[in-house]
Amino acid sequence: MINQYEITLPHYPRGYHLITHHLEKAIEKMPKVGLVNVFIKHTSAGLTINENADSDVRVDFESIFNKLVPENLLFLKHTMEGADDMPAHIKTALVGTSVSIPITDFRFNLGTWQGVYLCEFRNYPSRRKLVITVYE
Repeated sequence: MINQYEITLPHYPRGYHLITHHLEKAIEKMPKVGLVNVFIKHTSAGLTINENADSDVRVDFESIFNKLVPENLLFLKHTMEGADDMPAHIKTALVGTSVSIPITDFRFNLGTWQGVYLCEFRNYPSRRKLVITVYE
């Protein structure tokens, strides 16, 4: 059996935001065993699973990615939407647009310190839409 849900996240500013609780809330009936795929319908924000216990991880993510892909690079051509736009697309390509999570005993089977993050790369983002597909 396959169920699919589409949700719009609340507005989040630029940065890395734990959204695991939004995903769990959106799934009406979690199967005993299965797999969930979460896909973000945007090209300037991504999804990742990572450390959820220490908020410094979010700060470090932002610092590292800004060092790897800084804004205002003079050779970039896609700049009509602002200096953060093309770097956001590149960061999304690095992080990815989907994550898969196993389901065991009606719950996400994440590691003790794992959570799902929205990686928001734009300075003035829109609300982000996700497609959540649950495979039973």
